[in-house]
Amino acid sequence: MEIKTFEDLIDWARQLHHHLSKCLGECSGQNQDERARALLSYLADHEAELERITAEFEKQGDPKALKTRLYDYLNHKPIETHRTCDSHYADLDYQGIVTEIFDFHDQVIELYDTLAGKAEIPEARALLESLRDMEQHEAMRLARQIGRMEDI
Repeated sequence: MEIKTFEDLIDWARQLHHHLSKCLGECSGQNQDERARALLSYLADHEAELERITAEFEKQGDPKALKTRLYDYLNHKPIETHRTCDSHYADLDYQGIVTEIFDFHDQVIELYDTLAGKAEIPEARALLESLRDMEQHEAMRLARQIGRMEDI
């Protein structure tokens, strides 16, 4: 996907969450470990919710910010994720899944943070800061839920 505007960036992030949700859901039935299967299922639902929340930013974002051209994205290293679901998560253990999911979310947060620092108009900066804050909040919520799962 070619990212030219902030609206494109948000759509791309929404698609990333959708893809990850789908992949995690598919792998949940294939993993041999019961705890890992439960985690994958929970994470698939969580990513689907993040897809929905991110879509709301597209709908409710400031039109001035959404249509602003995005130049610095090309200078940022791409977010590493498995763009095709090749049963990668089905082969990981519980801790491996946790590590990869948090690494993915850290990359998204870093991208938003970097771009917010370079935003040229206040509306774009506010949009990116809101996206970053949402991702951080959801990552913290995810950490709490995973902590509870580990207690069981």
